[in-house]
Amino acid sequence: MRVYSVDEDERAGSSLEFLVPRDLADGFVNNKKENYRFRFQKVFDQTAKQEEIFEHIAKPVADSVLAGYNGTIFAYGQTGSGKTFTITGGAERYSDRGIIPRTLSYLYQHFNQDSGKIYTTQISYLEIYNEVGYDLLDPRHEAPRLEDLPKVSIMEDNDQNIHLRNLSLQQSASEEEALNLLFLGDTNRIIAETPMNQASTRSHCIFTIHVCSREPGSATLRRSKLHLVDLAGSERVAKSGMEGQLLTEAKYINLSLHYLEQVIIALSEKNRSHIPYRNSMMTSVLRDSLGGNCMTTMIATLSVEKRNVDESIATCRFAQRVALIKNEAQLNEELDPALMINRLKKEVQSLRDELAILTGEQREDQLTEDDIHKLEEQVKAFLDDPDPEVTLQLGPDMRKIHHCFSLLKVSLLQEHIHGRQANITTLTVAFLQGNQHFR
Repeated sequence: MRVYSVDEDERAGSSLEFLVPRDLADGFVNNKKENYRFRFQKVFDQTAKQEEIFEHIAKPVADSVLAGYNGTIFAYGQTGSGKTFTITGGAERYSDRGIIPRTLSYLYQHFNQDSGKIYTTQISYLEIYNEVGYDLLDPRHEAPRLEDLPKVSIMEDNDQNIHLRNLSLQQSASEEEALNLLFLGDTNRIIAETPMNQASTRSHCIFTIHVCSREPGSATLRRSKLHLVDLAGSERVAKSGMEGQLLTEAKYINLSLHYLEQVIIALSEKNRSHIPYRNSMMTSVLRDSLGGNCMTTMIATLSVEKRNVDESIATCRFAQRVALIKNEAQLNEELDPALMINRLKKEVQSLRDELAILTGEQREDQLTEDDIHKLEEQVKAFLDDPDPEVTLQLGPDMRKIHHCFSLLKVSLLQEHIHGRQANITTLTVAFLQGNQHFR
């Protein structure tokens, strides 16, 4: 068997070709195809670096999440083909970091550099094992076993939006905190040795980064989320020779991947009215990612060994069906109710103050020492604030308004006097220096 990859121009993408000679053991009458050709946006060989994978695949999706759009990256392929290494990375070398840690580093670097917006970040980590969801980041439970973790259930509202009950959202203010959450979740994942893979992940895992951003003083929020999905590998039970617990796990894995394939096929067919999202927990959770409000990228991982050629070709076919799906990503903007309420309260108070001034409702008694001290602090804060839109909140009380104007006048006069004194000092120094020169 031979596998060829050809990089063409950017618009045409890359092609992957399998040349599989007919096996004489199958008999003389053998109509099996010898040549399989697939076209993808990009094909990476086994020499590709993790940084290259991130730049081509994850970075564009991360940029769309920063702009307010939902994003998903998921890896699909047979067990042992490199899905977990691509998504999470290896632990031996720093350069082996996968898409998740590199994406976290990229996002938090952007947060620190963008001073024009306020960002808040939350992280969740869901594991689906044998069709049961578990929260890998729940801080209230010490779980030596996966079964001791909180079980996550799916709830659907009237608008068919999916909500995950018992899945915690952890605040993450820095890259270090986010990586600690990733490491915590990874330690709770189900991993086992199989005939096909010494460290096979036996579950589907969805690491989600929730990003909320707004400009200072604005009530408009942009909420986006990024799903980074590591699917369990498909397995041929007859070929792998598994039994017992591993066999049970393989059946659940293959069944959930079968339901995923059904959803993909339904989405790729035109005029299909029903999409079977509810068949499995994974397809329900990824409902937005598949044909919904999301920018989705799929990574197909392959094994080029001859014994795995059938699985590799099946993965390529699956990937091409995924490429036919058209998502409709939309900008996720909303108004913050709390900020809007505060802004409306200020507007109401301002209108009341104006009305009181117009109706002549004024007080005649003198300001107290405490009132004067507070006004001096307000004026000082007003003058020190670099924001050009800052205002003095004095209410309709003309006594306070007159006193603040007096304080502002005194401040301006003092600056004027200091300015004149500085000019006189400069002229005097210049005169003395000039006099010394003539001497």
